[in-house]
Amino acid sequence: MTLPDDLILSATDEVAIRKHLLLVSLGKRPADLAVEVGRLLAVHANEWMDNQEIIIAGRRIAYVGPVGSYRGEVKSRVSYPDLSAVPGFGEVHKHIESTHITPDFEAELVLPRGNTWTCEASHEFANVNGPKNIEFWEKARRAGSPLKVFIQPGSAVPPTPWEQSGGYFGYDEQRKFLSENLSVTSLDEVMDWPSVWDPTNPGYARMWGMIRATFEMRGVVEGHGNGLTDLHDISAFAAAGLSSDHEVWALEETWDRLLRGLFTELRPFSYDAIIPGLIEKGLKDWSNIAFTTDDRSASDTLRDGATDHNVRHAIHYGLSPEIAIQCATINPARHMRIDQWVGSITPGRYGDIVLLRDVPSIDIAHVYSDGQLVSEGRTYTGPKTRIDWPDWASGSVNIGRTLTAADFAIKAEPGRTTMQAAISRPFAWNEDFAVETLPVENGEVQRDPQKLITKWSMVDRYRGDGAVASMFWTGVGPADPDTALCCSVAHDSHNIWCIGSSDAAMAKAVNRLAEIDGGYVLVHRGEVVAELRLEIAGLMTARPAEAFDADMKAFLARAEEVDWVYAPAAMNRWKPGFPEFLIFATLTCSPWRWVLVAPSALCPEGFVNVQTGETHKIVW
Repeated sequence: MTLPDDLILSATDEVAIRKHLLLVSLGKRPADLAVEVGRLLAVHANEWMDNQEIIIAGRRIAYVGPVGSYRGEVKSRVSYPDLSAVPGFGEVHKHIESTHITPDFEAELVLPRGNTWTCEASHEFANVNGPKNIEFWEKARRAGSPLKVFIQPGSAVPPTPWEQSGGYFGYDEQRKFLSENLSVTSLDEVMDWPSVWDPTNPGYARMWGMIRATFEMRGVVEGHGNGLTDLHDISAFAAAGLSSDHEVWALEETWDRLLRGLFTELRPFSYDAIIPGLIEKGLKDWSNIAFTTDDRSASDTLRDGATDHNVRHAIHYGLSPEIAIQCATINPARHMRIDQWVGSITPGRYGDIVLLRDVPSIDIAHVYSDGQLVSEGRTYTGPKTRIDWPDWASGSVNIGRTLTAADFAIKAEPGRTTMQAAISRPFAWNEDFAVETLPVENGEVQRDPQKLITKWSMVDRYRGDGAVASMFWTGVGPADPDTALCCSVAHDSHNIWCIGSSDAAMAKAVNRLAEIDGGYVLVHRGEVVAELRLEIAGLMTARPAEAFDADMKAFLARAEEVDWVYAPAAMNRWKPGFPEFLIFATLTCSPWRWVLVAPSALCPEGFVNVQTGETHKIVW
């Protein structure tokens, strides 16, 4: 019998597959594979079952029971009597773009580490090319990749009403996404809190249009509640229908969210504070908790692991292995309403099985995904999908002209020898910006290296007009003369940011970045000394993780030759050296306030308070 292709889910195909599975389960049609295991974790009951067989038909599980109990015909059998089977791990909230490799190579990286499905928080690529967002995330799967990607269209497209990007999602777009594809599950992390609660905010109608469309299509509305600690704010967040939050940093804010019904998605950097604290508080039911990676580069995954790292890390901080596994399997699947396909080793679900040598250490021997063996230890053995990415994915940097030093200059008023300047810094949560008096030379306001003041610019990469917004920054940047760093990864609009000690170096860096279609470029003492190409959407590269990692290490080696400004008070938890964290410094989500965005008719100078919409001059 020829079954529909269930790589991309549709309701019609799903019915046909279920009818077939029903008959295989009863032994009336032959199964393709039986996987015998020494133990199997039934995550719904949190119970281990000994000596089980998992009967697979196509990509799905048809039957689970004691070894030898299946009464139908099976074409082939494999036996792992010394291994323990747990469900394929899932990501409830992840930006695959942050790995910096494309989804086909991401699959080869994470599948041997147990990660068989991912909810892609898709406001990164969507801000580069919104109209092609769904098509982009389907390409690897359609080409045969065993990694299942459930798409969460982003609410932050664009991130705020004062920004422009390569995408726009509103009511019509979100309703269309959810109505046409079962793999689209939700509205991803509602980040612009002022646009949710304030009816006078210009983003209010768009945001509530997306929320309404998600409700109408029975989807999940994901939240992003960074900085919300007051109980009234948390209650309002939940009352608005925002179902979850992954922006928890401390125990009490986690506890307050759980007590108000919010599904809480924990990132590994907070496990040391949160997991022992929840255990000490005597949390009885962990079903409203999942583990999430959010952002992790391919280099970090090669070093630490994927979802397996999250589970292992939670066990290290005192959580039982069984509950930790639930937090990476059935809990996130239920929350995202996709537990009919993933999250457990049960009939009807995809044949996603992680075989462990040792459970407490999450020592992975083999991984099955879609009912096929895809790894031997850390080696990927599944089908290799290679995509010939079209121009709309690989040619996304459109500056439109060659920039010069003059494009980055900040002009002074005629006759002035000094000017007042707005001074910002990374992660500007302060209510207001700093003000400094800066010198003027040749009609241009100058940096002040003695005060650790350098220059930061945002360049529009979508319209083709090469618009540049520049201001003065403190606490980070190159101290060496004629040195600049630029990048096309700039959460979340992903325009180009550049920081530099001279305008000429900044122009040279950005022009080179446009030539290589995005990534990183480093100019040191007037010369391009290093570059890292991210040619897919300016965010990712179509290369294996190992190749990206080698290039990143080579780039960082050249970056170590630069003297970087470092002011501890401005850097929070970040360390001196190459400021890779600057890819997040352009975030405009709450509780950010004064932020430099690429200039547009909405905000000509680019300096805006994203909480209120107030703008301000760069110098005066």
